[in-house]
Amino acid sequence: MSHHRAAIDADELASWLRLEQTAGVGAETARRLLAAFGLPASIFSTSFSALHKVVPERIAHALLAAPSDATLALIERTLEWLQQAGNRLLTLADAGYPQALLDISDPPLMLYVKGRAELLARPALAVVGSRNATAQGIANAERFAEILSQRGLTVISGLALGIDAAAHQGALRGAAGKAEAGSTIAVIGTGADIVYPARNRGLAHQIAEAGCIVSEYPLGMPGIAANFPRRNRIVSGLARGVLVVEAAAQSGSLITARMAAEQGRDVFAIPGSIHSPLAKGCHQLIKQGAKLVESAQDILEELRTFHTPAQANSEAGSADDETQAAVEAPVEATDDDQKLLRQLGYDPVSFDVLAARCSSDAASLNGRLLALELAGLIEVLPGGLYRRLD
Repeated sequence: MSHHRAAIDADELASWLRLEQTAGVGAETARRLLAAFGLPASIFSTSFSALHKVVPERIAHALLAAPSDATLALIERTLEWLQQAGNRLLTLADAGYPQALLDISDPPLMLYVKGRAELLARPALAVVGSRNATAQGIANAERFAEILSQRGLTVISGLALGIDAAAHQGALRGAAGKAEAGSTIAVIGTGADIVYPARNRGLAHQIAEAGCIVSEYPLGMPGIAANFPRRNRIVSGLARGVLVVEAAAQSGSLITARMAAEQGRDVFAIPGSIHSPLAKGCHQLIKQGAKLVESAQDILEELRTFHTPAQANSEAGSADDETQAAVEAPVEATDDDQKLLRQLGYDPVSFDVLAARCSSDAASLNGRLLALELAGLIEVLPGGLYRRLD
């Protein structure tokens, strides 16, 4: 990293932000202008006739107009933000801009980075899934991310509630105190100075310290719905592959998986019960060719190119066992509990059906089910259905 510039020049920054903020100039038009004229400063010193050969008349006029007060205020705000430790702005022209994003069809013009920018160049896996995840989905996301991080993969997600947050937390735990571990990257859909959702503020601070937060949006950009699907191309673009932990049939996670496939990345999915709405998206991906995974080792074997042979051999024995321990809940259960779990089965079941199966009175069964729920061995679904988690 030492050969990269520590900070973007103030005049250069002003030119990049002015280009991005020019009315009518989207990422595609900006890249066309950059290809024709070079750096943004050159674009603004070009004649109207030359600009008009590349962009419509309206945009050519907008490029030659003086920057707006809002743009000047954004430039000042960004320069102040860059004075804070750990904050960087990487443009398409910066040597530190991640190569993986240069390979996608729509790379962001700029990346606002808070934290360890060097992680952007490391081997990574995206872990995504439902905001309304089940307890087992949360546990799987955390454990897979922890092991993958321990093995040197940086875990990328979107800082949303549910699976995203669990993946970040697991990756931070896996990287704790290990110099060669992967840590985590949060790709956000707001400005880098805003935490959304607010409930993840503490987690965001942890990621900024031990990992890295990335945004393509200017400072102050609020959480607009359209920004979140768009940022998913960065989540998948930075990664070697995408793991979908839990997803409903119409989940936004499937957008990330589709983008990953279009970008030539691997897509992995964890299967679930055929009765679970949150397994439908994963099963759909598997039908379409995603790799079914039951352990972190399944992923490591597919992505073994980032391992040294010594690492691969020494780790092959332990990772599978460790991940299976997460999927097969390691909570101790009594013989009676085990019998009840067998009677419960792996598909959701109502209280009345379960009472009939085990010939138990309601009060006794209620108490045993509550104990199993508190132990993390079962969960209660909408409609009062019970489902085994181990």
